Amino acid sequence: MFETLIGLSALIVLLLARVPLGFGMLIVGFVGAAVVRSPNAALAGVSAIIFDIAISPAFVVLPLFLLMGAFVSQARLSDDLYDAAYAWLGHLKGGLAMSTVAASGGFAAVSGNSVATVVTMAKVALPSMRRYGYSDKLAAGTIAAGGTLGILIPPSNALIIYGLLTESDVGKLFLAGIVPGLITIALYIFVVRAIVTVSPEQGPAGERSSWGTRFRLLLRVWGVVVLFLMIMLGITFGIFTPTEAGAAGALGALLFAVGRRRMSWHGLYLALFDAGKTTAMLFTVLFGALALNQFIQLSGVGGQLTEFVTGLKGGPTVSIFAILGILVVLGMFVEGLAMILLVVPVFVPIVDALGFDLIWFGIFLVVASEISLITPPVGLNVFVLKAMMKDVELSTIFAGIMPFFVADIFRLMLLIFFPALALWLPSLL
Repeated sequence: MFETLIGLSALIVLLLARVPLGFGMLIVGFVGAAVVRSPNAALAGVSAIIFDIAISPAFVVLPLFLLMGAFVSQARLSDDLYDAAYAWLGHLKGGLAMSTVAASGGFAAVSGNSVATVVTMAKVALPSMRRYGYSDKLAAGTIAAGGTLGILIPPSNALIIYGLLTESDVGKLFLAGIVPGLITIALYIFVVRAIVTVSPEQGPAGERSSWGTRFRLLLRVWGVVVLFLMIMLGITFGIFTPTEAGAAGALGALLFAVGRRRMSWHGLYLALFDAGKTTAMLFTVLFGALALNQFIQLSGVGGQLTEFVTGLKGGPTVSIFAILGILVVLGMFVEGLAMILLVVPVFVPIVDALGFDLIWFGIFLVVASEISLITPPVGLNVFVLKAMMKDVELSTIFAGIMPFFVADIFRLMLLIFFPALALWLPSLL
């Protein structure tokens, strides 16, 4: 326990010194394992982890879905999604914010990336909301919270990594994320509605679109529907594996972008570069997290934590609430994907021993990780948005997020007490 606390403290110092997260975890993991065991054993363990991942065909699925998201961004499907959502919802009070939530859900369905969703929707939605006089608090809160949908709605990068680490069926994880994702969109829209009911000046109504315009704009987003259905139905009915689904999705997104005359040679280069850069970043974080996990396991903390959680009085539900409390606190300091990588080796054996379904826990964990993207003091989506809204105080963004944070906690309660929300669709298989 003592060695682990020193190691985690060292990691916080490295992060404050602006050492990249992946490298920080790799350094702490290697040095910690060297202290607990020996330098040779630490070197052998870390190199084996990196080598195993590098040669694993299963991990090809991640860069393929990242490439699909990059092609979708180049095709500017986000613009069409937002225009369609605005045509249907924009005439309502808070309609632009509701449109942002709906468009974020649609974009997340083909990008699978939270940061990409935040950046894209900020570019698309923020100018419109400011033009119609929306408060910065509501605009920022909606974009930051809506961006978290990228980590849950399939094809989610977080679900892919969880499935690979736990050897769970990625197709079932994708199906399990659909209903909670739709519930999230509905809850966020309800939050916007509640805000503008109490403070109408925060979200004035926009222009009303004709029915012809609504259906015309709705038809322009057929590409998102086709890509999503192709991936989900292909995996569900065994037409192709998740890796093949990633390849098919990337090819389909490329053909769609070319067909719409929105893909130039320069755009192709940017998409490939962006997907490669994101893949390198995610794999670096993955290497570091697994090295840190090796150190934590060697130090014996995992066994002690297992004894503590499973020994709580009140049964499995109390144990899950204890895990939730740990995740919420951890999420204040660790970004969502890194948190998943850190806790999977520790909590999955505990959850399995308690008798919970690992598909359900994957959705529960990813939803908890979503919250970490918008919680102070370290909320990745918040700082990404702050970089794009330089004239807005960080406190204003966090204040705008708080109602959505409450909705997220309520959603977690729903998952705990009604696990069928996540398990119903996979059970149909």
